[in-house]
Amino acid sequence: MAAATLTRSLGLVILALLAFALPACQEEPKDATSVKVPIGKTTYTLELALVPETRFKGLSGRSEIKPQTGMLFVFPDREVGVKSFVMRDCPIPIDIIYLDKGGRITAMHAMVPEPPRTEEEKALSAPSPGAPQWTWTNEAYENRLKHYSSRYSVQFAIEIAGGEIERLGLKEGQKIELDAPALRKRAK
Repeated sequence: MAAATLTRSLGLVILALLAFALPACQEEPKDATSVKVPIGKTTYTLELALVPETRFKGLSGRSEIKPQTGMLFVFPDREVGVKSFVMRDCPIPIDIIYLDKGGRITAMHAMVPEPPRTEEEKALSAPSPGAPQWTWTNEAYENRLKHYSSRYSVQFAIEIAGGEIERLGLKEGQKIELDAPALRKRAK
């Protein structure tokens, strides 16, 4: 009888240890292309924009943003500052949330789609000699786009489907919990 009780107790201890060990297995791998971020009472799976090309493109060209998804832009320390996003080639509404280094909201905007490019605005040119092709733009098109500013220095920006800021009831100064140190290390 004592052996059965000991075996049962040992089994319960092992189950308890496994239960505590499992959450550690759910952490995001260092090479993950997305992270889970709680915003308000909703958890979002956000694609990571860690390099200049991905940050430049953002969600441009997407015809939908699935529920509880979006993109998290992470700027390296050398690029922390006031940011301004535009709706370049975005046919759907997008909400943007700017966050400072600590994850506090500095500004939020409901960004609306811009009229499509005119024929003249489709011709692209390099912003400087030797610039990578992904940076090529059309000056007339870029100049007519509305700019949505962070107002203050930021290190992160989150883009989610249009209308989500209002639904979530977010406020400036509110903190969004994210692993800022780990994200900063990955930004290029």
